[in-house]
Amino acid sequence: MTSHARTTTVVDGLALANSIRQQLTETVGRHVAKGRRPPCLAVVVGDDPASQSYIKGKRRACTRLGMESVEHDLAPDTSEADVLELVGRLNGDDAVDGILTQLPLPKGIRPNHVAAAIDPAKDVDGLHPLNAGRLLAGEPCLAACTPLGIMQILEDQEIALEGANAVVIGRSILVGKPVSLMLQHANATVTMCHSRTRDLAGHCRRADVLVAAVGVPRLVQGDWIKPGAAVIDVGVSEVDGELVGDVDTEAAIGIASIVTPHRRGVGPMTITMLLRNTLTAYEERNSWQA
Repeated sequence: MTSHARTTTVVDGLALANSIRQQLTETVGRHVAKGRRPPCLAVVVGDDPASQSYIKGKRRACTRLGMESVEHDLAPDTSEADVLELVGRLNGDDAVDGILTQLPLPKGIRPNHVAAAIDPAKDVDGLHPLNAGRLLAGEPCLAACTPLGIMQILEDQEIALEGANAVVIGRSILVGKPVSLMLQHANATVTMCHSRTRDLAGHCRRADVLVAAVGVPRLVQGDWIKPGAAVIDVGVSEVDGELVGDVDTEAAIGIASIVTPHRRGVGPMTITMLLRNTLTAYEERNSWQA
């Protein structure tokens, strides 16, 4: 605790995710009740054990919502040409609404080439250059799932973004860059920080909203946090067999207004936004309304 001690809300991202999933389930049910097929997510996945675990979770989530999911497992010796051919088939399959490539892909396959081959209307990861460009322009698009989840958390917690100083640590195309654009579209003043940033702690101390997405264990210390700031921890690292985030969560409590834990924080929201993107793609591709 500091002299600025306050009540900190530790965000239950799983509870929020479940609430949104209930709404998605009801929407899917209304489509099916009209005699339509359910939305379908196709997943292209390598043989990485962690990927297989993630995919099982996504499969269960789809099933609970009444969605369908199909998986295409890639052998370790799969060529890039084979993957691009598979993506082409999925693009042309009217029964597939969303296509997700689960990284890492087998050796020698360039993820950016695969992402660029996906039909932008089925790009539920929001990584196709066309969707990235639409996000940059502030146009409606399928956008990256983790940033969408972050924005949903900030909205749910009623964090005022207009005119706020927002600091994003990390500039990846999966999180840092898209969430910085989303925050700008919400009229926040955004500073993007990274490994070459000078006085990182000083930037963080001025942040009303702080998003940490670099994968450096407990990088953000308690004295880096502005009293009353909203702190979003995206990173997950393993230290001595323990999973930790980019933020020293215990140190943030009593200083921040909200903080997301590395468990039951942003993670459940990421999968939920993937499901929402799949439903959106399903409705927009078919011009269907629930």
